Amino acid sequence: MKYALQVQGALERLDQKLLALNRLIKSGRQTEAIQFMEQGPLKDAYDDLQNIITIAGGPGNSGLGGGGTAQTGTF
Repeated sequence: MKYALQVQGALERLDQKLLALNRLIKSGRQTEAIQFMEQGPLKDAYDDLQNIITIAGGPGNSGLGGGGTAQTGTF
């Protein structure tokens, strides 16, 4: 359940950043929009979502379990 809440929160933040990007583009501020995407809040929001998915075992799995520890196998 906690994972679902984290993902939902990250998706909502990403959605807010996409709306902000849309406003920049509509107002003709393309240079700011590019920086917003490449180095700013949109990139940060995307990275946060990607980190949540990676730690949970999604694409690019780092081998970490839900608790952030490596799988140890049989003792």
